[in-house]
Amino acid sequence: MKEIIKNSLKKSLTYQEYRSLVSRLLEKGKSTGPIQTEELTNYSLLNDKRMKRLDKTIKITDDTKAAVLSISKPQTWLVITEGWCGDAAQNLPVLHKLAELNKNVDLKLVLRDDNLELMDLYLTNGGRSIPKLIALNEELNELFTWGPRPSVAVQMVNDYKEKHGVLDASFKQDLQVWYNKNKGINLQEDFIKLLKS
Repeated sequence: MKEIIKNSLKKSLTYQEYRSLVSRLLEKGKSTGPIQTEELTNYSLLNDKRMKRLDKTIKITDDTKAAVLSISKPQTWLVITEGWCGDAAQNLPVLHKLAELNKNVDLKLVLRDDNLELMDLYLTNGGRSIPKLIALNEELNELFTWGPRPSVAVQMVNDYKEKHGVLDASFKQDLQVWYNKNKGINLQEDFIKLLKS
């Protein structure tokens, strides 16, 4: 397992490198990942705009700051993501702002489809759901994981799937509306709990 993590870390990107990669690919009409479709590129384009907006507007609460500043030993937050993923676009800017608060936190991103061995160690209900964050100490031991969505959104997804079987376009739109209203607060609440446990 540590070997897989090490290999993924060698291929990891900083947040800025990831944002640049997504933008460069979009200039060529592409999205991240081996599968290229107009739909995925359109999602990536939308997500790129979302992330630009969120990078400017996300606010971190005082409670969250205190929790992140309490991290006294170096840790790496390794996030599995893709440019076309709507949940990633809503959460990565928040994770980036959290990591920036403390020199002990090193945020690294890897593309899911280039790191399937790693992804398959961190499945959600048997699926390759992203984003997925794995917090690691200096010895690459797992401290905690988070993802693919904040806890309230996870409940929304589970409830909708139970009632309707699948997540349709209508639900996905409702989920984006929830993200826009929540402004990263639920993710911050999740992290306060994770960092205090």
